[in-house]
Amino acid sequence: MAKIVVKNLNKYYDNGFHAVKDVNFVAEDKEFMVLVGPSGCGKTTVLRLIAGLEEISSGEIYIGENLVNNKPPKERDIAMVFQNYALYPHMTVFDNMAFALKMRGENKAEIKKKVDESAALLGIESMMKRKPGQLSGGQRQRVALGRAIVRNPKVFLFDEPLSNLDAKLRVAMRAEIVKLHGTLENTMIYVTHDQVEAMTMADRIVVMKDGVIHQIDTPLQIYNHPANVFVAGFIGSPAINMVTGKLSTMDGNLVFDSGDYQLKLTPELQDKLKNYENKAIIMGIRPEDIYDARHDSMAEFPQQFTPTCDLVEPLGSEFHVVLKTKQYSFVARLDPKELPQIGQELPVSVDMVKAHFFDPESEETLI
Repeated sequence: MAKIVVKNLNKYYDNGFHAVKDVNFVAEDKEFMVLVGPSGCGKTTVLRLIAGLEEISSGEIYIGENLVNNKPPKERDIAMVFQNYALYPHMTVFDNMAFALKMRGENKAEIKKKVDESAALLGIESMMKRKPGQLSGGQRQRVALGRAIVRNPKVFLFDEPLSNLDAKLRVAMRAEIVKLHGTLENTMIYVTHDQVEAMTMADRIVVMKDGVIHQIDTPLQIYNHPANVFVAGFIGSPAINMVTGKLSTMDGNLVFDSGDYQLKLTPELQDKLKNYENKAIIMGIRPEDIYDARHDSMAEFPQQFTPTCDLVEPLGSEFHVVLKTKQYSFVARLDPKELPQIGQELPVSVDMVKAHFFDPESEETLI
């Protein structure tokens, strides 16, 4: 097993495009780390640089105690699972899983033992004589995982391995991979654009945009304490509501004034944000922190106003409701107690304890 250290990593392409910009992080031994961000943010490039599939422009990568910048992929003791599975179509499942071991020159008995153990772990023992074309997407993904497991590498690298699967199978497979990590205890780095995968699978998340790391932390810390507007908006579904307004004083209290409504800040927030009085500020509030004021709410510091219901999505266990004021539109995630009516006013209660505030110029968090 081994930790991975990435120092000041940069990648320039021949056309001058700067894909990875001074990236620094440490994936600890046995940690499951997820790189997440929108398409084109550089996360897969980072993974390929760690694997040795692309050349580093500058910086250092350590696997364990070894600097691997100039080592070929086969000498890095890593196994990579790709988005497209990369199975040999003419080989059986057994031969696909055994291929790397045969190339190492291991004896047949040892190869069979390792392949059988991996197949049992993944529940694919009955498929060993089939070829990839005879398997479903989920079965092919398990074979790709099995091919990586038999090598017993120091590090597993996953490049969006579930993106070709349907929604239900993705949920099942991400649970399988998490269980697999608990069993094998290898260091794993997993790349995805799906923030739900990141939140449910990771020990820690690296959030990237435009080749730059914006935040590294545990899933709950990133969700509850986003570093900036981008992280707050990217992590969470439905997405956080963002409104630009200013802080004003009313009746001796600091309030957030959107122009359409005013929400009093908690005493703690008033103390932290007093220097922003009469200045522009961005407030973020997550959909689950907005409550239907017609019923009891769980808000610790409720502040009410009355927007108009513009759209209702009844999901059974909850309602997603689009609410509008004169200038703004936002989403609330409400308990399914009473179906709101489109076009009618709906009094809502905002829990200001859960509000996030950001500087409108730097977009960095203020609390």
